[in-house]
Amino acid sequence: MTAATGSFRQFVIKVHSRCDLRCDHCYVYTHADRSWRGRPVTMSEDTLRLAAARIAEHAVAYRLPRVHVVLHGGEPLLAGRERLRGFARTLRSALRGTAALDLRMQTNGLLLDDAFCAMLAEESILTSVSLDGDERAHDRHRVRADGSGSHRDVVRAIRRLNAPAHRRAFGGLLCTVDVENDPVAVYRALAGLDPPALDFLLPHATWDRPPPRPRGATGSTEYADWLIAVHDRWAAEGRPMPIRMFESISRLAEGGTSFTEALGTDGTDLLVLETDGAVEQADWLKTAYPGAPETGLHLATHRLEEAAAHPGIRARRTGTAGLSAACRSCRVVEVCGGGLYGHRYRAANGFDNPSVYCADLLKLIDHVRAAERRPTGTQPAPATATGALRNRHTLPWPRFDALAAGLGTAEDVRELAAAQRSLRTTALAAAARTAERRPDASAAGWKALAALPAEVRRLLLADPHLRSWALAHARLERPAGGRPAEAALSATARTRGRLTLPVPLRRGPEGTGIHLPGLGRLLLPEDGPVPGAGGTVTVEAADGRIALAGRVPGVDPLPGGMRWQPLRHLAADGLRVALDDLDPGRDRYGEDRRAHPRLTEEQAGQWQDRFAEGWRLIREAYPVYAAGIAEGLTTLVPLTPRPGKDISATSGPAFGAIGLALPRTAEDLAMLLIHEFQHTKLWALYDMYDLFDPADTRLLPVPWRPDPRPPPAALQGAYAHLAVADVWRLRAVRTRTGPGRDATGARQARAAAATWRQGVLEVLDALLDTGSLTPYGLRLVRSLREAAAALEP
Repeated sequence: MTAATGSFRQFVIKVHSRCDLRCDHCYVYTHADRSWRGRPVTMSEDTLRLAAARIAEHAVAYRLPRVHVVLHGGEPLLAGRERLRGFARTLRSALRGTAALDLRMQTNGLLLDDAFCAMLAEESILTSVSLDGDERAHDRHRVRADGSGSHRDVVRAIRRLNAPAHRRAFGGLLCTVDVENDPVAVYRALAGLDPPALDFLLPHATWDRPPPRPRGATGSTEYADWLIAVHDRWAAEGRPMPIRMFESISRLAEGGTSFTEALGTDGTDLLVLETDGAVEQADWLKTAYPGAPETGLHLATHRLEEAAAHPGIRARRTGTAGLSAACRSCRVVEVCGGGLYGHRYRAANGFDNPSVYCADLLKLIDHVRAAERRPTGTQPAPATATGALRNRHTLPWPRFDALAAGLGTAEDVRELAAAQRSLRTTALAAAARTAERRPDASAAGWKALAALPAEVRRLLLADPHLRSWALAHARLERPAGGRPAEAALSATARTRGRLTLPVPLRRGPEGTGIHLPGLGRLLLPEDGPVPGAGGTVTVEAADGRIALAGRVPGVDPLPGGMRWQPLRHLAADGLRVALDDLDPGRDRYGEDRRAHPRLTEEQAGQWQDRFAEGWRLIREAYPVYAAGIAEGLTTLVPLTPRPGKDISATSGPAFGAIGLALPRTAEDLAMLLIHEFQHTKLWALYDMYDLFDPADTRLLPVPWRPDPRPPPAALQGAYAHLAVADVWRLRAVRTRTGPGRDATGARQARAAAATWRQGVLEVLDALLDTGSLTPYGLRLVRSLREAAAALEP
């Protein structure tokens, strides 16, 4: 949102102006502005309908695909369950066909019984509850009129809202910082309730009414120190849930946008609609002076965009130019953004000041940015390869969110690939330890692998099939055989190093020989030696080539009837991928998706032609997917075709590889590559994050398969088929408006897009209803659902 547009995307609706708590830090009732006294207690249905109509009118005028509405107070639950249900339906009805509605609520939670929680889930009202930590911390401020504490009732309500039947409506916890409370104890109390997100709020204050500082010194950093203690505990525990303040700092440092108005230089896009229909600025301005949020506008007489002309809103839409001189010269200004606008106020010069929390923000931002550059895990590495990966790798929030929405840039996919290299390293180390305990014919190969220089190991780790064979050996599922020696020789040859090794022969369905990943396969004559009978071949890597008995395969005639089959590659528009019909570990896609034997030259030529056409189509017609595919796709594995059916697949451990039978058309190939690479990205996220409770073994119906699927598989399908819906949508536009226009084809493509989109939404809603999504899983599924809802039907 920019100052020039005049548009707003977030609307806070004050559905009730009173509260059943008397919190002593509340900006509505205890700070400068007391306008609540003269307003209706509850927003009337007529005023709500007018608010909904104005929001819809605004969405149409500015072609907003989505608007965000927060039901607020006072305490919104005091409006009553059925009134709030009606408000939700009125808002949704007004926006139907115009914009998607993201409906939320902030509450103290005291009135949340099972019926209320069920309504919130039914009406998709994402609800955040205020909780300031353990009983001592919370009840220091959040008390009833008689002075009694509210902690126990709030925690009881949170557990009710977090039950599986209602969890889809649980947005997270809001905690106001009190530096006299123990930060780690507060964090543990909040995290112990397993919230999908946490939000820490600095208490509202100004230079005239500064925040409490027990140390007493202006410029001290108690609030930064408190939040740093929370950040470090959160990071040490593997960041079990998102924390909005910390992730906003990370996003802004990466050049992204903030999740909170308290950070960053983006202009405001929020309006408050009071119970009497008044249109106001953010209500935390009430902490500055009486009337500070007022705009003079009313729903009955003004359009919402007219608020853009108000001096207060204009001042907050000028980026860094609207900040004080001290802020403009600060090295963290793009992250801090001067802090929350209300926290800059001083009666002598208005808002032309840094935040009253300036020193705290500087210290906190420096700490979080430094921590982002360090490994985040501090716990001992778990025994499993996946656990060790999760301990070392997390994504910056902007990257997680881009991938969670079903997309992802080249940089995002590069992060996934780096994490996969760590997994392969871990798998190799586990296999090497097994080899030490149980030496066999692979011993020389393992020794060679251990001695490889770093640049050679980097190439070795690019092999998409490495993780599978290494873990199979580590678990004693099958012997490594010649694999370690083959891998060491191939990587050495391709980096122009020197290495000579005896390689144990292997017997496969296409003959006996050795396989050098990334280079090719050597086959012996039918009557040659076999593994288990002492058969080896000595291979020399030197000067970028391999040699057997001094002869270079593919250049010199080979002795004794040996045959060399080089690995082929497909190339188009700067993208080069292996066409791997050789690797003995490639046949891993199931009985109905068998690997194709070695292709003939004619078949390989057909693959090249179809690939060139399909990749050009992806780049031109579906460019939003092209960069990620170009960064992450390394290998295509030909599968055996079945008449009249497209065949494609991915395997979780084989990041970068896609198996598929050659499709009939370039359009089909483009669709299959996009679809399967979506699976590739989500497999990689599964390796980095626990998204589901593993105890949930239920099966969910999905429209793309006849059999119901467990939650992780259902999400895999939804993630891939959202891209399928998008491709059909884009194909409909291209067919309707491009060369060779085809109205019938466009209608069919549009219908296919709508069908897949609806199927994805149904599956995502079912996943949200399971109650078994972790905080990361909730974040991903909600983001994916938002992307699906916003997709043009």
